[in-house]
Amino acid sequence: MAADFVGALLAWMAFYLLRKYLLGELVEGYRFTSGELFTVIGSALMIASFWLILYTLIGEYRDIFRKSRLGEIIRLAQMSVLGALVIFFALLLDDQGISNYRLYYRTITSYFLLHFLITAVFRTWAVTSVQHLVRRGIIAFNTLIVGSNGLACEVHKELNRTTRYLGLRVIGYVPVGNTVAPALAEVLPQHGSYQELPELIRSLQVEQIVIAMEPGEHRLVQDILTLLEGTPARVSILPDLYQMLLGSVKVNHVFGTPLIEIKQDLLPVWQEVAKRGMDIVGSVLFLILAWPIYAFTAIMVRLSSPGPIFYSQERIGRQGIPFMIYKFRSMYVDAEERGPSLSSQNDPRITPWGRFMRKVRLDELPQFWNVVKGDMSLVGPRPERQYYIDQIMLVAPHYRHLHRVRPGITSLGQVKYGYAETVEQMVQRLKFDILYIENMSLAMDFRVMLYTLKIILEGRGQ
Repeated sequence: MAADFVGALLAWMAFYLLRKYLLGELVEGYRFTSGELFTVIGSALMIASFWLILYTLIGEYRDIFRKSRLGEIIRLAQMSVLGALVIFFALLLDDQGISNYRLYYRTITSYFLLHFLITAVFRTWAVTSVQHLVRRGIIAFNTLIVGSNGLACEVHKELNRTTRYLGLRVIGYVPVGNTVAPALAEVLPQHGSYQELPELIRSLQVEQIVIAMEPGEHRLVQDILTLLEGTPARVSILPDLYQMLLGSVKVNHVFGTPLIEIKQDLLPVWQEVAKRGMDIVGSVLFLILAWPIYAFTAIMVRLSSPGPIFYSQERIGRQGIPFMIYKFRSMYVDAEERGPSLSSQNDPRITPWGRFMRKVRLDELPQFWNVVKGDMSLVGPRPERQYYIDQIMLVAPHYRHLHRVRPGITSLGQVKYGYAETVEQMVQRLKFDILYIENMSLAMDFRVMLYTLKIILEGRGQ
């Protein structure tokens, strides 16, 4: 970050002088005054801060210990084009000193080249410095191999060959099954069993997990990935030839072992910020503009049956943290006096007005306040009660993947599958929610919201 800041600072100062040369202002007798110096330094600090924010939002400062110099230069060229265009349209387009469009082209091109070349020098130096620390072993990542057969032994040999480039410090293996390769047991210590992986990651400060198992053991691999959900360790899986041919295997380093990297960052930083910003702005505007709908719905709930207007219930949110969800009451009071029970299409516990509210989703309107508070998002998997989560987990342990994101007012599972009336239907709907998480983007959110609007207008809610 310091390298990028200094590079952007120097590039703007150099551009300030170059621009004067291009505009013919560096004539005989020209003197650089202290006032100009103050202006240059102030504007350079502002521009350098802009670049730092841009790089942060793009995600340039994630995973800084595994960067490639060539990859950084290519990404820097792309970012320099984007940033230079923003600065051009924001600051240089109405430049009073420019009399023709050729000068416009020269100024924007010269600034792009200056910024790219100067920042490239500083960033290459920074990446090289980090790579040097990794190769010397000053920076290293405790690594566990999950697996204990001949394949795990081969993985260990391969990691030993490439470890000085990747910084992986293999501290042992975790056996899977009853087979342990003698060659592996001779060179690495054994640590517990794969069921103890979350505890081992904490106690051994493990930062990287490499799953080295036979391609046919998909069910076991799925169980291991479920156990690793929520842990801070990076997870990689050794691929088979079929997965390589499908193109799902990416090599992040030319010297690295080919591995399938399990995604931990679901969205780029800028999309995370934009998604949360849209959640807050959209919810606040809706709460303000839709107050007549809230007032009318509240009156109708009060007239429909005795009891409170709002209904609150504990649900499980992001990272498994419970929160209170709010709804307009659509059932008679004490509808669950005999215990938790899912509603059905002809549920007698639902009031006549409540049935209408559910069809057009009016009962969900108070959840916009949950979004403002940060408990929920506009789009995300629907939150469930712990009572039903416990039942789902017995059949589908991968349900915990849903806790990686904020739950939503609407979801892909809800618009594609609908309300679930049984635990079995919840499990069937789960695949759509996991599909959403693995393909999260702002574009996906817009599609889900448009589809939700279509369902509301057609009255196909439940």
